[in-house]
Amino acid sequence: MSIEPHGGTLVDRMVTGAEKDRLVSEAANLPRVTLDERQVSDLDMIAVGAMSPLSGFLGEKDYRAVVETMRLADGTPWPFPLGLRVSKETAESIGARAALHGGDGQLLAVMDVREKYEGDKKHEARKVYRTDDGEHPGVAALYAQGDVLLGGDVHVVDRTDKGHYADHFLDPAPLRAKFKELGWNTVVGFQTRNPIHRAHEYLIKCALEMVDGALIHPLVGATKSDDIQADTRMLCYHALLEHYFPKDRAVLACYPAAMRYAGPREAIFHAITRKNYGCTHFIVGRDHAGVGSYYGTYDAQQIFEEFDPKELGIQILKFEHAFWCKKSGGMATPKTSNSGPEDRFILSGTKVREMLKNGEDLPSEFTRPEIAKILMEEARAEISA
Repeated sequence: MSIEPHGGTLVDRMVTGAEKDRLVSEAANLPRVTLDERQVSDLDMIAVGAMSPLSGFLGEKDYRAVVETMRLADGTPWPFPLGLRVSKETAESIGARAALHGGDGQLLAVMDVREKYEGDKKHEARKVYRTDDGEHPGVAALYAQGDVLLGGDVHVVDRTDKGHYADHFLDPAPLRAKFKELGWNTVVGFQTRNPIHRAHEYLIKCALEMVDGALIHPLVGATKSDDIQADTRMLCYHALLEHYFPKDRAVLACYPAAMRYAGPREAIFHAITRKNYGCTHFIVGRDHAGVGSYYGTYDAQQIFEEFDPKELGIQILKFEHAFWCKKSGGMATPKTSNSGPEDRFILSGTKVREMLKNGEDLPSEFTRPEIAKILMEEARAEISA
């Protein structure tokens, strides 16, 4: 079974040919808005339909509905209030249209500016992130943006350079075509922003017993400064697929979103957008998209109970915390092992980063030796630099 995009239609906001040339010419005389890294990611995903049904940045009615209810004004589930925030000075300079540029000056899109409005950042933070603490990385990013939101459709004329892994940036339409070519009717999506380790591998392989194929979809947009860089993580994913997965059961592709560390709401976002990429199932594990102690261990699973499964349209696979079980000599969860805490080998992300910084070997119970070697080599290169 193939799956419909969220809202029923895969949006395409890319402009080509004569229309692109006309817009590029027009943009030279339009007020200019310079997007930050997160806004560039949002625009890129809107452009290719990854954020279907959005055709641009939210107007005020949709913004307020999303903040309060996790739905657009028409009732469609949507977790993030994606208006385009700018400074008051920038907003005052803009008329009916604006030229959207990347931080390097590249023209990316022309926007129909239909609305300008204000949204209380602290209220948005409390509703979306469940905290208004400026130490939370997602809240800090929100506070750093402007006070005025622009709403309106976008006409995208260009996209940013995708770097070393450009061939892994498969947009929703071509990725759906690839699944069809592979004969996959059911596809499970796996979200990660960390180097892949045994717990991740275990969850994906458990899910593969239920579906035709897996989309390993690492996030490569903006992350916290202490998160391991995307290039290193991609090397890890390649190594795992080469050595430990059947060649015809998994696809690796980059997910261009920025991390917001919004926990439960971000889990909804990750599921909806993976539905647009063609996934019929989506894995939500322990502390999905969490950071620090802002969210409960399984809050990101429980939030799905607030929606009728039919309106989300993607099946959520909920997994408990996976660990290496010393007693049974393999991966397990509390559902499959009667071991006590003393028999469970678990490493936190903080501990892993600390071990790498100190030049310590990562144990085989945590990750495959090929992955450990990549992480150690990258850590040594950073230290020597």
